[in-house]
Amino acid sequence: MNGMNILLVGIGGLIGSIFRFLTITIFFNFLNYPTFPYGTLIVNVFGCFVIGLLSSLAETREAFTPALRTFLFIGVLGGFTTFSSFGYETFNLLRSASFFPAAMNIVLQVFVGLGAVWAGFTLSRLIWG
Repeated sequence: MNGMNILLVGIGGLIGSIFRFLTITIFFNFLNYPTFPYGTLIVNVFGCFVIGLLSSLAETREAFTPALRTFLFIGVLGGFTTFSSFGYETFNLLRSASFFPAAMNIVLQVFVGLGAVWAGFTLSRLIWG
């Protein structure tokens, strides 16, 4: 781990987070404050599409330097949506015929993640009412 990579991830994450906030806010306002989180869904699906597109270019055309990949994939897209990383990693497991690890990744990320949200929420209510 070097300082330049940390800086690239940090700057990319800042940019991605700002774009996530703006995208979700625009869709929230445009759809007149819906109860379903359409903005988050759009961010996640779009982020998955972009990481798929860019990773294909990186593999087939060697289109990105390692530093640019770090900035875009981990920084910008990681800040925009961590769901894109989950989608990409699961896709790569499926591509390599690692079906059980792919299934475990899906189950653990979704259900354990939701369980952790519930546990944190419940603990907060117990501690702070």
